This record gives sequence, structure tokens and C-alpha cells, in this order.
Amino acid sequence: MKKLILFSFLLLALTNGHAQPQTPAQCHESAKAYMRQGDYANAILLLQRCQELDPGNIAYGKDIALSHFFRKDNRQALETIKPLLDHADADDQCYQIAGYVYKDMGEAKECEKLFRKGLKRFPKSGALYSDLGELLMARQDYEAIELWEKGIEQDPSYARNYYHASRFYYLSTDRVWSLIYGEMFVNMEPQHSNSVEIKQILLDGYKKFFTADTKEKGRRKPQGFAARFSETLRKQAPIAARGINPETLTMIRARFILDWKPFTHPPVRLFEHQQQLMREGLFDAYNQWLFGPAHNLQAYQQWITTHKEPYEAFRQLQQSQVFKVPQGQYLPKYNVARLKN
Repeated sequence: MKKLILFSFLLLALTNGHAQPQTPAQCHESAKAYMRQGDYANAILLLQRCQELDPGNIAYGKDIALSHFFRKDNRQALETIKPLLDHADADDQCYQIAGYVYKDMGEAKECEKLFRKGLKRFPKSGALYSDLGELLMARQDYEAIELWEKGIEQDPSYARNYYHASRFYYLSTDRVWSLIYGEMFVNMEPQHSNSVEIKQILLDGYKKFFTADTKEKGRRKPQGFAARFSETLRKQAPIAARGINPETLTMIRARFILDWKPFTHPPVRLFEHQQQLMREGLFDAYNQWLFGPAHNLQAYQQWITTHKEPYEAFRQLQQSQVFKVPQGQYLPKYNVARLKN
């Protein structure tokens, strides 16, 4: 009898649990879990249920469009996302999604129109500057770098514009901005797969900087902030002559920061970060992390083994704080006069 009563209570509890409807937020979380698993059909079913529960929220429509896109059903994706573009609550992601669909369909002109339209409505969207620049660069249209620079200026916390700009300048004769933007990117996205590529660019970029002929054909003379950076860094050429590796770069960059220190106005978030690492005795670990894997992975791993304490301290610091560039700190706008002591 007791077993029968216990079974009845369990059955009632299970029935009541299944009978309770999910909130829209719970339903959305379940749908996103399906999306992460790649089960887009079930995700769409749940997202449609979310729309019934909360019809004014366009987030569900965006995820439905994305799910169709990932299923390679571009027609359905467009039918879903296009009505949202003129919605009062539309955001830059709506234009991104629509642009991705057109791009996947080979409709580059429509994709460009969407991104430009989105930027008119959301002129501070770093993501749209990044995507439009990438689209233009695919056809060798160098307006791309202007867009990435604008994205850095308007949305300094969006990392991908730094990535694109660093790669672009690395292939040009303008060494300075490749080094600055690349280091900013890896600090913003230390775990991103692209950070491996940028670390190699940084190592090779310092080699290029110290071996390049300053009068080489086609080379633009640095201006403003870039000129001050270049002048200060070139003072360390005698150390660079020993060879560019994590150890010499640590010395070069430490002396650079000490030389730059009097020029405290305007502030530079990257240099403030380096100064903090120097104060806390972690600058060596930081430079090993930045250049070691690209220079010699085996030697870097050995360094970690023999320097566990500073390495762990650096990693803890890195994980405890987010590297963000403040709004308005757009370095190319700084002129030499403002950098004088």
C-alpha cells in the first residue's frame, strides 16, 4: 500500500512538472542549446513556440533565421530576417545575418547594400565595419582598411577590426600599426584561434621593423602617434641587433615603455597594460606568452616548466581582467604636439 501511495505521488509530481509551461526565456535557452548541438530543426520548433509566447521579441526571429542559414536554407533565412530589418527593435545583428545570407548565395552586391544600410542606421557598429571591410577586401578594394579603422574608432571594444587592420598593415610598409593593433587584438581575444596567427605577425613584424630600410621605395613617413612610436622604438636598435627573440623583445619593449613614460598624455591603454605588468613583475611572462609560441614552441613550453610561478600569476591576472580600449582613445588622431612632454 505504501509503495502504491509513493508511486502515485511520484507520478503526480512528474505530471505536474511536464504540465508546467516554460517561460519564453526558458524556451529560448532550450532552443539555443539545440543550436549549439547543431540540431537546427528542433531549435526552430522551439523558437516558433517562443514567438507564440512572446510575439514582440525579435530575438527569436533572428535565431530562426540563423538556424535556417546554418541548415543551408537561405530562402527561408531571408524570408525570416528581411521583415525584421525595418522593425523598430532591429539591431546591427539583423543586418549582419541578412548580409551573411546574401554572401552565402553569392550575392555580393546585395550583401554590400545591406551592410552599408546597416551602418547608416548603426554608425557605431564595429561588427558591420568589420564585415563590410572583409567583403571589400575579398575583391582587393582598399576602402576596407578605412572601414576597419572607422570601426576601431567608433567601437573600440570590438576586437575583429584590430585583427583585420593588423594583417593589412603587416603586408604594407606601415609597420607601426600592425604591431599596435595586433597586440591589442591578442589582449582582447587571448583564447581566439586567430591569436596564433597574430602572434606570428607580431614576431615577424618586429623583425621587419628593425631590418627595414627607412627610405625604402613606397614607404610612407610615419605621422603623429606613429612617428613618436617609431622614434622611441628605434632607440633600441642595438639590442635588436643581437637578434629578435622573446628575451630581446622583453628588453626592447621594457625600455620603450620607460622612454615613453614621460609622455603620459594622451593615455594609451596598451601601454598602461604593459606598465601594470612591469610593476607586478609579470612583463617577462607576458612577452614569453606573446612571442614564445611563434619563436620556438618547444623552448616556450620549457620556459613555462621552469617559470611556473610567474606564468601562473600572469595567467591569473589575464583571466581576472578584461582588456578594453576606452571610447575616444583612437590613436591615429593623436598628433605629435599632444605627445610632447
